[in-house]
Amino acid sequence: MALFCVQIDYFAANLALPRMASDLDSSPTDLQWVISVYMLTLGAFMVPAGRVGDIFGRRKALLAGIALFGIASALCALAPSVGLIIVFRALQGLGAALIFPVSVSVLTNAFPGVRASHAIGLAYGIAGLGNAAGPLIGGLLTDTVGWRWIFWLNVPLTVLSLALGACSIDESRDESAPRRIDIMGLAFITAGIGLFTLMFDRAPQWGWVSAPTIGAFSGALIALVLFVVVEHRVPWPLVDLSLLRNARFSMLVIAGAVANIAYAVTIFASTLNLQQVRALDPLTAGLAFLGPSAGAALGGVLSGRLAANRPPLLVMGLTSAAAAVSLAALAASDDWSVYLSALSACGFTLGLVYAFTTVATQAVVRPERAGEAAGVTLTALVTLAGVGVAVAGTVLEMLERGGQSTASAIDMILGALAGLLATVSVVVLWIARVPTASVTSR
Repeated sequence: MALFCVQIDYFAANLALPRMASDLDSSPTDLQWVISVYMLTLGAFMVPAGRVGDIFGRRKALLAGIALFGIASALCALAPSVGLIIVFRALQGLGAALIFPVSVSVLTNAFPGVRASHAIGLAYGIAGLGNAAGPLIGGLLTDTVGWRWIFWLNVPLTVLSLALGACSIDESRDESAPRRIDIMGLAFITAGIGLFTLMFDRAPQWGWVSAPTIGAFSGALIALVLFVVVEHRVPWPLVDLSLLRNARFSMLVIAGAVANIAYAVTIFASTLNLQQVRALDPLTAGLAFLGPSAGAALGGVLSGRLAANRPPLLVMGLTSAAAAVSLAALAASDDWSVYLSALSACGFTLGLVYAFTTVATQAVVRPERAGEAAGVTLTALVTLAGVGVAVAGTVLEMLERGGQSTASAIDMILGALAGLLATVSVVVLWIARVPTASVTSR
């Protein structure tokens, strides 16, 4: 329920931005910050949030995240200015940063292995329904009772989530770790990922070689290097860097990140295609996304089944290949019915890979560090997806300036992503042929 609430809010709020701008007399820059600040806090805090749940209690962390998200939603609904909405959206992002990784680690520790995979897959399937409902609900509420009701809708959903969680979730934590947090590591990784996210979010406006962009990139690099240095020296690190030496974990995260970049760019590009190329109004475009959103929900449920009894790298390679084929079909389709079918196939296959990455990475780490692993995985997936959209937007603009139509430029971007994803699938399938013990030891 918490994941569903977060997903429906994000997709509904995007559609409300034009009306919000009109009502509050705000600028395009202000509007972009309504989305950007949410993604910034979400990306920056997921790694520490996952480990905070491991150390201090996953039940406490999850319920705190849900409560914070609900309170921030109510404050957004009441806010009289865009400036205050931006502040409260940052709080929403912080609540969501707790919800995403800690919900995964709660399920990992609540069920034995196979049932945990099924539970995580089902949770992501339910969250995928929020993807489908978000645009429709956002459009309907904005056009009828007003955009503030998008935020009010979160209040009863979060209250219900809190009630369910308080009654059904048992406390669990990493009993081997002391009840204290690596403050220096927390500061450096939050600053590093935050600056990295900010750089790619703002680079299209600032300029890719401008002083602010270079400064943000340099700051992110320095902070992340200092984070690695600190983590090697403290006795109880925020992130056990040996996790990244687990070849199966790293390969799953890399392949999942590429697929999620493709997913985010596909949604971005298809929105432009539907509204600018095919001239659909926002509500009709939202209806067109029902197919891919429902496919993503189904993919989430199926991911848990696939992760239960099959080699994770083999599944990742095959599903990535299927996603590459779907992307290529979308890039090549002109006919309306073929386009919608290919878009739905992309939603299913790319949503499946995204959910499978989260499920499968939990299966290759120790349960006591489940929150840490989920935080690292989801940070890579979410942050790099934002990077992909920023880069795709710049490339699209460059292609249009070079004389390409919007439709052909979009097709070129999707075709390139299909080729990249196909290459990743080949590499993963090749590695999957190596015995598990050999892969893990590398």
